[in-house]
Amino acid sequence: MKKVYVIGAGPAGLTAAYELLRQSKEYEVVVLEESNAMGGISKTVNYKGNRMDMGGHRFFSKVPEVNEWWNHMLPLQGSPTYDDKILHREMTLTPGGPDPDKEDRVMLRRNRVSRIYFKNKFFDYPISLKPQTFANMGFLTTLEVGFSYLASLIHKRRENSLEDFYINRFGRKLYSMFFEHYTENLWGRHPSEIAPDWGAQRVKGLSIVAILKDVFAKMLPGQRNRQVETSLIEEFSYPKLGPGQLWDVTAEEIQKLGGSILRNCKVTRLRKNDRNHITSLTYVHGGEEVTVEGDIFISSMPVKDLIAGMNDVPRREAEIAAGLPYRDYMTVGLLLPKLNLKNKTRMKTIGNIVPDCWVYVHDRNVQLGRFQIYNNWSPYMIKDLEHTVWIGLEYFVFEGDKYWSMSDEEFTRFAVDEIVSMGLIDSPEDVMDSHVERVKKAYPAYFDTYQDMDILTAYLKSIDNLHCVGRNGQHRYNNIDHSMVTSFVTVHNIINGIDDKDAVWNVNTEKEYHEKKA
Repeated sequence: MKKVYVIGAGPAGLTAAYELLRQSKEYEVVVLEESNAMGGISKTVNYKGNRMDMGGHRFFSKVPEVNEWWNHMLPLQGSPTYDDKILHREMTLTPGGPDPDKEDRVMLRRNRVSRIYFKNKFFDYPISLKPQTFANMGFLTTLEVGFSYLASLIHKRRENSLEDFYINRFGRKLYSMFFEHYTENLWGRHPSEIAPDWGAQRVKGLSIVAILKDVFAKMLPGQRNRQVETSLIEEFSYPKLGPGQLWDVTAEEIQKLGGSILRNCKVTRLRKNDRNHITSLTYVHGGEEVTVEGDIFISSMPVKDLIAGMNDVPRREAEIAAGLPYRDYMTVGLLLPKLNLKNKTRMKTIGNIVPDCWVYVHDRNVQLGRFQIYNNWSPYMIKDLEHTVWIGLEYFVFEGDKYWSMSDEEFTRFAVDEIVSMGLIDSPEDVMDSHVERVKKAYPAYFDTYQDMDILTAYLKSIDNLHCVGRNGQHRYNNIDHSMVTSFVTVHNIINGIDDKDAVWNVNTEKEYHEKKA
């Protein structure tokens, strides 16, 4: 029996472990997780019965295998949720599916509502062509946006940066209004310094043309099941108790199949022999170093740390890895009696709060990047749904910077002061309770030595029994489904003795792959 070590219990690592055990009896699988939680950045934090989703995770995929996998772990709801019943809202139900009021192991269907908060007004995200959008912008700005977009069609820019990418698709005016500041806040770098790859992966096919196509398609009969750009989806799946629930369930299934999951075990070293073959790894648990030998190593740990812990890495590759940048993440959960934002939509909500799952903040006077309203993700995330609003204020930071270095109390005061200045609440006294979470290396970034990532990738591929999967494992801003697919392909290769790591690294790089079903 071959010994397999999986580094990291995020979506990619747990998917790889489960699939290996499910498909074959020939592998002894051990998962090593640095923290005590399953799911990586997709974990759910339970604070006094109020749950927090780190970063916000909509479950939507055009990959059939991924949807089937999710439905196996958490079957789609067969009865209305608590809030849908009270509000008499219609939602997609699956005949024979579980009742979320009676069972926990269930995937909900939720309305997708995400908007931009700009100059104290709400704009649809993605930007829509509704009359309200033009009213919010005003006549002169609308004209400027239109002419700016026409200019971008006539004079296409060479796409050397993320700035070029956005201007080509939206025009300079919309870019300056809705992309420039937010992107700089997110990454800590101006879009002109960031490679266009990030836009190609995250914004994908979204553009003014895509928005126009979506508007006109909705006017035609029989278009409900049409293919749409990922950023234009209107409904998504979501675990009853937050994204971490999916990975907690997956961890349980791994253990049922005989796999082992060791928590609080930080991998620090991987030892290679003179044939570029890994023979062992070392992890730290409870202050003690443990070295174990293995046959196959699947890594979802940050590439930067992986290379730093290897012996005999060529100088060029080591320098590239050491220079790979990341953006870290902080969020403040606030329990409030209400939000001052008025629900002017037609969507009914408990307490008539705004219906957004999250709101992008484009106010240049604050550092706040986004805020989540957990009540709208799932009614079961909130301890007292009828009388409280549980929100998460999200900040994009660098580990060790002035925000990261603040105490929880200092950072909470700072964040609360910002939303008071924005008018979201009246005063700091409105806050009933709070909780701060920090996430390291949440977002692999596309600048600095990233430009030479291909050199590092080639080196990682050359290590025969090392398989890099997932967002941090490949230093690629993948969604959950793409992270999982890297593991599907890896497991297929391992079980069938196929030496094709290109297939793993090519996941989510070809536009056709993630915009259309096969």
